[in-house]
This record gives sequence, structure tokens and C-alpha cells, in this order.
Amino acid sequence: MPYIKTRDGTDLYVKDWGQGRPVVLLHGWPLSSDMWDPQAMALADAGFRAIAYDRRGFGRSGQPWSGYDYDTLADDLADVIEASGATDATIVGFSMGGGEVARYMSRHGGKNVVGAALVSSVTPYMLQTDDNPHGVPQSTFDQITDGIKQDRYKFFRDTFIPQFFGVGYISRPVSDDVMDWSAAVAAQASLKATLACAQSFGHTDFRPDLAAFRVPTLIIHGTSDATVPIDASARATAKGIAGSQLVEYDGEPHGLNVTASDRLTKDLLTFLGR
Repeated sequence: MPYIKTRDGTDLYVKDWGQGRPVVLLHGWPLSSDMWDPQAMALADAGFRAIAYDRRGFGRSGQPWSGYDYDTLADDLADVIEASGATDATIVGFSMGGGEVARYMSRHGGKNVVGAALVSSVTPYMLQTDDNPHGVPQSTFDQITDGIKQDRYKFFRDTFIPQFFGVGYISRPVSDDVMDWSAAVAAQASLKATLACAQSFGHTDFRPDLAAFRVPTLIIHGTSDATVPIDASARATAKGIAGSQLVEYDGEPHGLNVTASDRLTKDLLTFLGR
């Protein structure tokens, strides 16, 4: 099942590894499902079925002109779950993918889902407003848009990706090879999808969606995340989802799927084992 076709005719590239209880993995912006490979392999080795797919417009999936709003993206997730026959699934969203998890839980009633995990997630609301003072200022999103439009390859490799992984003058938690690969994956996405999805994750308010989480929910976030600050995201999300478990990774950046890969894998397996 390398591809499934969504209800609006878009082809989504799907990786389906292992056998057992399904775990559906949603990747972050501007990457692809390949970011989940270490965790997907560990899940499959542990007796789970790891299903990861490239979001529309990214990776090896189709690049339609429209459909980059969260309602459509949640419908895409529903189509992947249905096409793969993934019942009693746990859905895991990283960064932008956390919004898809939240919108799926509300829009599709959490159908076929028995657990959820939000990793470095953009929920519940990224944009700084009067009633969301810890959010990210509009000027930051304007800088992202301008950087992408002017030279997205340079922007991703020299600005966004280093921040993503917490790379600075002294701190080097990942190799240049990891950053080069990440920038190359980002370049696979269409310009339209890249810009439209940045608009979506930056301006979609998921606070009303949180009440729809009626399954065990794990929230993981780095305390040094400069891309999606923890106060505006994980800590607020944990307050909005009754009974959720918040695990803070002290000193970790946004891209903790790489910088704390083994710990993330262990925590996901522990959560799934419950």
C-alpha cells in the first residue's frame, strides 16, 4: 500500500511497517514521514504496526493546489485510517501533526482511536493574541513567510533547521548531515503547500478541539523549544485535555525526535504498553 487516494483524489504516500496494534505517525512541517523512521522501526520490532504517511504537498505525496486547512488534513488522516484498516489505533502527531490529531478527534469523533500522543505539538494555539499572551507574535510568522518567498532553501538550511534542532554558536546537538538532510526533505515540498501549511499551523485555534480528547493522551515537549514555545503549547494543551500526561524534556529543542530519539522511542513504547 505505497499510496492511498483521499476523498478529493490526492495521492498520499504511506509506509506500513510491522504487524500488530496500529500506530499512525504524523510528521512535522516541513519534513516527511521519514522523520519517524527510527521510532517506526522500533515500533515494528516491538510488535506494533507503524503507519506513517507524507502530508499532502510534502515528500512523495501529491501536490494539489488546495486542501492545506486542518479540516481537509484531518479528513486525509481519516482516509489513511480507513484505507489501512487501522482499528484501535494510537495516533501520534509531531509539531504541525499535533494539530491534525486534535482536529481529527473533534471532526471525526476519534473514530478507531484508542490513544493519542502530541510531540512538540502546535496545539492549542500558536498565534499571540490578547487571550493567548504566551503565543508567537504575528511578526515571527511574517518573517517565516518572507524567508520562504525570498529563498526558501537558504531559509530552511541556515535559519529554520538550526533553530529546529537547537543549533547555536556553541550547542551542536545534531550533525551538519542531519541539517542538510532536513533541508533537502523540506525542498521536496511544493511552495504552495509550504506557505499554506505555515499559515494553517500558525493561525488555527485548536482550543475548542481539546475537549474531544477522550482517550489516554501523552504530551511530550522540550523545555528549550524555540520553534513552538512550551508555555504556549504543551503546558496549555495539558491543562485543556483532562487526564493527559505531560512529559517535559529538559533542555531539548523542537526536533527532539532526533536530539532525544532513544528517549522518545522509550516513552512512546511505555505509553503504548499501558
